[in-house]
Amino acid sequence: MTNTPSKREMLRPLEYVMLAGLAALFAGLVVLMVTRDVGISVIVAGLVFVVVTIGIAMLVLAISPNATPEGEREAPGTGND
Repeated sequence: MTNTPSKREMLRPLEYVMLAGLAALFAGLVVLMVTRDVGISVIVAGLVFVVVTIGIAMLVLAISPNATPEGEREAPGTGND
């Protein structure tokens, strides 16, 4: 029984990276317009990308359902939850 992931499930990590990239691009452009320094804007964009990626990963971990324990599948209510 192979459980192949759907196309939506396969593209979900790409969506998260694109969201972090858009946030980083926005922050980098704002800093570039304010300071007119490309180096600082690249650094800020990189930092925002990393922080948003870590934030999204933590949120996904927090909302992911736990797998059903192996013994629970055959006999529910055995106390191993």
